[in-house]
Amino acid sequence: MEEKESPPERTAPEGEKGKGKEPDLNRLFPGKEVDLNRLFPDEGTKKLLHDLKRNKREIERFIKSLQMEEE
Repeated sequence: MEEKESPPERTAPEGEKGKGKEPDLNRLFPGKEVDLNRLFPDEGTKKLLHDLKRNKREIERFIKSLQMEEE
């Protein structure tokens, strides 16, 4: 009997959900003197920083909604 191979890891769906292009770090973090795209050329790092920025906005909105409920 042959052993069944485990299914391949699913890394593609994350990229499929996006717009299909790398995030522009200089637009995400304006006002920096350094070219962030050259500083972080790795696509995985750019995606991580983009997700970090998005999560920060979501957390700030959540905290703001909690503060509004208290008033």
